[in-house]
Amino acid sequence: MPRSTTADDDSTDADDRDNALAEHQGTDIDHADDDPADLLAALDDADVNPLVVQLCETLVGTIEDLQERVEELEAQREKTHEIATSASGQAATNQSRLDDLEEDQEETHEVAKSAIASVAQMDTDTDLTEADQSGTEPSSSPLDFFANCREAKIKNVFVEESNRQNTYRAIKVAKAWPEFATERTDGSGVFMTRDDVETALVGTLGRQPHRQTVARVWDTLIDLGGADLVEKRRCIDSTQEATPILAMDMDTAEGLLEKRYVGLDLIDGSDQKASIGGVTPVVTGEPA
Repeated sequence: MPRSTTADDDSTDADDRDNALAEHQGTDIDHADDDPADLLAALDDADVNPLVVQLCETLVGTIEDLQERVEELEAQREKTHEIATSASGQAATNQSRLDDLEEDQEETHEVAKSAIASVAQMDTDTDLTEADQSGTEPSSSPLDFFANCREAKIKNVFVEESNRQNTYRAIKVAKAWPEFATERTDGSGVFMTRDDVETALVGTLGRQPHRQTVARVWDTLIDLGGADLVEKRRCIDSTQEATPILAMDMDTAEGLLEKRYVGLDLIDGSDQKASIGGVTPVVTGEPA
């Protein structure tokens, strides 16, 4: 009965043939870790078909090119890793600095509010004011005073001299209430939401304001408004969340547009107070 062959038998026969061929040609195919150049030299010494030698030389050249490419990619990967590590560390440092700046800004804002209250109290205690002497009605808050002064002078004081653009913007927004505020149904006053303030700033800046700018202008309106401008919460019904608003009575709102101090030089000599958010001596209302 003939013997049946298996895949293992075929593999063994192939290995035997390869080993016999290698022994006949004076080569050793089991040396897989030999230098390809040494293998090529052995082929040159053996009686091997030139086409086989040429093919082997091509393969050896391809292997060497691939090895060089692998080394380049490894070097590039290490460099990329170093860059990513450095960028991550820099990002963490920048975030820490940003946190410090935000804390400083909040502290500065609190100091400014305290300065406003202190200066307002000193001004309230003044018996005679320039406005009294001119027969002009005194202002009831810093916002009422600055809104009634010449706009060019206010811009010069807060923008060009003291770099307090948000104070100038707040005054502009307050004076724009006829266009952007909502009048109460009974006509007793007006109010503005944050969206109203943001829309008014678009008209002032000519572009969409940053969210932080809207928040700072909102806070500045509260600081300048004193008792004239009150922050409240408005709720239409129980199903909706209450909305923050800045409310003024109608007399106060209309008073912002009277231009009472345009012909007077009340800002002259008061730049230092204006630069720290203080009020002029014409304010007679309660300080914020």
